[in-house]
Amino acid sequence: MSAVATGRPGRPRGLAWRALRSVLDRWLVFVLAAGAWEWGTRAMHDAFFPPPSKIVQRMYHMWFSAGADRAFLTKEATGNILPSLGRMAVAFALSALVGVLLGMLLGRSERVYAYVDPVFQFARAIPPPAIVPLFMVLMHLGSTMQVTSIVFSAVWPVLINTADGARTVDPLQVESARVFRLSPLARLRKLIVPSALPKIFAGLRLSLSLSLILMVFSELLPGTRDGLGFELSDAQSRSDLPTVWAVVVLLGVLGYVLNAVLTAVERRALAWHLAARRVEI
Repeated sequence: MSAVATGRPGRPRGLAWRALRSVLDRWLVFVLAAGAWEWGTRAMHDAFFPPPSKIVQRMYHMWFSAGADRAFLTKEATGNILPSLGRMAVAFALSALVGVLLGMLLGRSERVYAYVDPVFQFARAIPPPAIVPLFMVLMHLGSTMQVTSIVFSAVWPVLINTADGARTVDPLQVESARVFRLSPLARLRKLIVPSALPKIFAGLRLSLSLSLILMVFSELLPGTRDGLGFELSDAQSRSDLPTVWAVVVLLGVLGYVLNAVLTAVERRALAWHLAARRVEI
């Protein structure tokens, strides 16, 4: 008997309802919060707190109002957003590469790790703003200095988490790999790296957040000529509050999108790990 004859919803309608339910579960609180923000700011008439609709309008005119031939990006967007993302991408890639390589090397040697761990903990504890003047003296203000200052602080979560993951590989599995005469490279590729991946991705998520924060901070320095941090500082100096809020909201959107992309990569890379955890539960 068909779904129409029985009066019951068919499979396509059920799938559509589940999809709608998933969207509501994920975004309902956000929509309600945005609506409350819009209503509250319009009721207060406070110049320091513009409504979200005005912020979105400013974002559109500043960055996304160009034609399709320019991918809708204005000159202001290509002159500030893209340089910021470029510096952040280079710094994050270097942090991930250096952190994973050094973490793997150090994590497999208990003695070496014991020697260098105090140095790592000391360097990690240095606040990034405190080290920036030293980088400015050594490299002068510019993209190289900005990328270096980001890498110096963003590399530690990846390095320490990778080393910890490499150190906690099951000794029985390592011994079994030796019995089966796997080469050191094969053990690294088939055993150590997969076992350490969950902690590596935990370090990468922390490093990504730090990279975004430090990217903005490095562009707030006097003498910077482009980037979202520069645009934020320039808007503050002109008391252009809608632009200040537009940059803040854009940074939040970028952080959300970048984290979502990294989370999707993590789920794909760790599908075997998540499946094993579900079986154990």
